[in-house]
Amino acid sequence: MTTSINTQEMQTLTKWLKQVRESQQLSMRALAERMDKPHSYVQKVEQGERRLDVVEYVWYCRTLGINPKDGLDLIQQAILDSKE
Repeated sequence: MTTSINTQEMQTLTKWLKQVRESQQLSMRALAERMDKPHSYVQKVEQGERRLDVVEYVWYCRTLGINPKDGLDLIQQAILDSKE
C-alpha cells in the first residue's frame, strides 16, 4: 500500500483546494497569511509535498470558506472511478 500523499485521491483533493483558492483570486501567500502559516505551507500542500491531517484539512477549508465534506465527496468519487 502506498502512502496517501502519492495517490490519485490526494491529487484530486489538492487540485480542488488550489482551484478554490484561485477562483477566490487568493495568492498562496494571501491564503498562508490568513492561516497564520508560512507561504511554503500552502505551496507544499498544493504541490503534493505535504499531506494535511484531518484537523489541518478542516482548518484549510474553513479559511477558504468551503465545506470539508465537498472535498471528502471528491475523494470518494476518485476511489469509485479508480475501481471502474
